[in-house]
Amino acid sequence: MKQELVEFRDGQDWYVAQVSDGPHLSFAFDQEDQVYHFLAPFQNLSQKNGFKVQVFQWSSAQKLARFMVDLINRSEDRQLTLERRGAALLVVEDGRLLHVALPENGEELAKVLGEADLEPLLIATRNEGKTAEFKKIFEPLGFRVENLNDYPDLPEIAETGTTFEANARLKAEGIAAITGTMVLADDSGLKVDVLGGLPGVWSARFAGPDATDADNNAKLLHELAMVLEADKRSAQFHTTLVVAAPGRESLVVEADWPGYIAFEPKGENGFGYDPLFLIGETGKTSAQLSMEEKNQQSHRAQAVEKLVEVFPSWRDGQ
Repeated sequence: MKQELVEFRDGQDWYVAQVSDGPHLSFAFDQEDQVYHFLAPFQNLSQKNGFKVQVFQWSSAQKLARFMVDLINRSEDRQLTLERRGAALLVVEDGRLLHVALPENGEELAKVLGEADLEPLLIATRNEGKTAEFKKIFEPLGFRVENLNDYPDLPEIAETGTTFEANARLKAEGIAAITGTMVLADDSGLKVDVLGGLPGVWSARFAGPDATDADNNAKLLHELAMVLEADKRSAQFHTTLVVAAPGRESLVVEADWPGYIAFEPKGENGFGYDPLFLIGETGKTSAQLSMEEKNQQSHRAQAVEKLVEVFPSWRDGQ
């Protein structure tokens, strides 16, 4: 009988699944029965494989649901997606709703059905590539995503900070004060270890104030021209996200995506340093990923996942 072990572990959650041939699913928990009732419906989603799931530690229903959805997709070559509507989690495949996971107190029907007025979320950027990534992430959560191109009269906010958080705060809090709406700003950049963390907060203007992506990539390759050992070219993409609204303390999360700098650009997707950023030990650059693949693992996706977990409490003032 074919078997495979799959593990997810971070600072707050830890679970392991054993995948085997045969339509059975069993659970072993070191936590309360609430985990069993949450996971049991996933038995009906599996079409051919069996899963024995051991949950040692859990803090997030969304992480656990994502683990099970990814597990089924990986082992059965499926295309399940996990969407969030308010506090509800929806499992969808080929446009069909397969399962809804609700919190103990339920959720407003209008939010689950998508009938409520969408809450605007202004992304503090004019970069359509970056906006497209945020739309993929936030529109399923029930937000109407806009960017600064929808507000041509807004003044430019000077990014004079020396840290990612400082720059993200300047944009989010400054624009929220002007517009009176909720604003999400990110300051992202590439940190190259052998360059002492550069280009860092100067990533967008590494080759000069009016530098193009190609200019910045060329300068980075020039700076690393004498670093000939691949393992000495380690780097991280970093994102700090700040959500601001008038009269509220801002919400801040951050994440890193480790990798290496390639010796030449590869790939046609993405933007910025994506053609040079090798993902871990895969040998593929970020620019060789589809947007869907990138949104499952990038620094921005990781930061957004953290944001989604704490955003409801922040929004409700808890």
